[in-house]
Amino acid sequence: MLRYNIRTGVKKIKTKTGVAISGASLASIGLIMALVMPLAAKATGTYTVFGSATQQSDGVHLLSDSTTHPYSGATLNLPSGTTVSNLSNLSLDYQVLQGHCVGGSQRFSVVLPGINRSIFIYVGTSPNFDSCPSGSTGNLISDADSRVDTTQIGGTFYDTWANAKTLVGSETIQSLSLVVDGGWSVTQEFLLTSATVNTTTYNFVPVPTKDDCKNNGWHTMTDANGKTFKNQGDCVSYFATNFRNPANGQ
Repeated sequence: MLRYNIRTGVKKIKTKTGVAISGASLASIGLIMALVMPLAAKATGTYTVFGSATQQSDGVHLLSDSTTHPYSGATLNLPSGTTVSNLSNLSLDYQVLQGHCVGGSQRFSVVLPGINRSIFIYVGTSPNFDSCPSGSTGNLISDADSRVDTTQIGGTFYDTWANAKTLVGSETIQSLSLVVDGGWSVTQEFLLTSATVNTTTYNFVPVPTKDDCKNNGWHTMTDANGKTFKNQGDCVSYFATNFRNPANGQ
């Protein structure tokens, strides 16, 4: 059964968002390019991390434990005026690095106007959502599982997204976050690689820029084909031309 303190969770989400994303390491740059470039044609969203979340070269790491890292998360920046009814697709690609889902964590949190008014969409396997295998969730707000918690808006603990829209469909969303805070039960660490909200993709794997070529950064970088750069200028040219000029190294 889920054991989640809703009041505590909402307070965390509402007061800890907006922390700037930290600088990313340039390790494994070839893998980064391979993951990111196929998504370039899609709309790309921005995000911020909060709590104990860290931006790393392979994605955003969310951590929660019983000592110094009680919670972490990533807030996905939505277009202004997005309402509950506007959401039709909500999915996540991730890996489990430690622990498992527990107590409603990890989850998407949809924060609405007012005090302690949020909708929670649990990540994991029905009916208790304690099992959460690595991979892609698919669309969490279209499947048959009753994984939506609408208790703070007059609904039930195991509800559907359809009923959430019936209850508050016209309300504007204040924030949409991914949250991990089940460390009271088991140390949780999840690696987020991407999320999709409707047709917008949020890439948690950083995209390198020409500035990353500086300070000898070009030594550790490759183009999309795995070729190394001859020098800093070669590297800068590759990114400045939007990847049209391939690397001239080995």
